[in-house]
Amino acid sequence: MGFTTGFLGGFTLTASVLWLTISLHTRNRVTQAALLRQQQRVLKNVVEPEPPAPEPEARVVPAGIAEMAKDKWNRALETSLKSVYETDWRRVRESAEDRFEAVVEKLREQK
Repeated sequence: MGFTTGFLGGFTLTASVLWLTISLHTRNRVTQAALLRQQQRVLKNVVEPEPPAPEPEARVVPAGIAEMAKDKWNRALETSLKSVYETDWRRVRESAEDRFEAVVEKLREQK
C-alpha cells in the first residue's frame, strides 16, 4: 500500500469515526433536550396549570336555495311520517266500518 492510499484510507476511517461520534452525540443531546423540556412542562403544569383552551367557534355557512328546499322537504316528510306513526289505526278502521255500515243501512232503507 502506498503513502497516498494509506493516508487517504486512514483519513477516511478517522473522519468517519469522528462524524459518527459527533452525530450520535448530537442526537443524544437533542433527545435529552426534548425530554428536559417535556419534564419542565409537566412540573410547571403541576404548579401552575394552563388555562383550558377556549371552545371552538361554530362555523356558520349560509344555506343556499337547494339546502333550504331539502330542509323544507325533510320537515314535511317528518311531519307526515310522525302523523302516520302516531295515528291509532284501529280507531280509523272502526270508524270506517261504522260509516260503511251506515251507508249500507241507508241503501237498504231506500229499497
